[in-house]
Amino acid sequence: MIKRTLYFGNPAYLSLRNGQLVFQLPEVAKNENADEWMRRESVRTFPVEDLGLVVLDHRQITITQALLAALLDNQTAVITCDARSMPAGLLLPLDGHTLQSERFRHQLESSLPLRKQLWQQTVRAKIRNQAAVLQAHTPAEVRCLQVWAADVRSGDADNLEGRAAAYYWKNLFAAEIPRFVRGRDEAPPNQLLNYGYAIVRAIIARALVGSGLLPTLGIHHHNRYNAYCLADDIMEPYRPYVDEMVLGIVREGQPFDTLHRELKARLLSLPTTEVCINGRRSPLMVAAATTAASLVRCFSGESRLLVFPER
Repeated sequence: MIKRTLYFGNPAYLSLRNGQLVFQLPEVAKNENADEWMRRESVRTFPVEDLGLVVLDHRQITITQALLAALLDNQTAVITCDARSMPAGLLLPLDGHTLQSERFRHQLESSLPLRKQLWQQTVRAKIRNQAAVLQAHTPAEVRCLQVWAADVRSGDADNLEGRAAAYYWKNLFAAEIPRFVRGRDEAPPNQLLNYGYAIVRAIIARALVGSGLLPTLGIHHHNRYNAYCLADDIMEPYRPYVDEMVLGIVREGQPFDTLHRELKARLLSLPTTEVCINGRRSPLMVAAATTAASLVRCFSGESRLLVFPER
């Protein structure tokens, strides 16, 4: 089932009633003397069971503990944003699957050779998707990327991921932004890329938790300060879908220096973006669950193949 994404960018009072997320304007919710018609007209409700992602992007949002508990019980990812409207926090349930203990154990006991093979498959899928984006939207030669994808060894010992990234970013925006530099704090449209990646990271983390995996323990990333190393690993082949959307925004010619509401709305459609996985078209959020399920099978010894979407 495709889950909905809700974005709140204005002052709001969010609560729970009869299994529904209830949205109210704070001045009405706190006004005991408000007319009944005013209360009725200012309220909107959304079934909690339909929600996959909730984004809180205003300092004057109040949310009740009962609603937070219901969202987590539904495995809804809750993203909080900072003063710059960039995703800064992610809230996920502690208990995501009935077989969580068993799956944690399989993940913790996975061998180094297996993790290296999984990272090899991840890097291959990422480079192939990067090549497909360049081939579809730029005149750049992609043969080198295809060769590098085929040549990735266990654990990516030759760092072909880095070599491919350098070539990819040199060519992706070459026509529109000749001196584009990819970096978290670099010039636009990097802020769009950062926002899109944060959304995809939340989708992947939600899928991993829902499959009973520990998103902290990665197969390659191992930063001691990163609580979502595994999500950062598994999202790599999904990044080109963000890149492709941002490239489309840049080419439309509209201003993109500021991350305004219209651009956020475009990027928040990423969960429902259609991708091809296992030979079928599927929303990205559903594809993430398929990838997470394939990782579970790899950790349990049932399979050695990670399933990723193909651009």
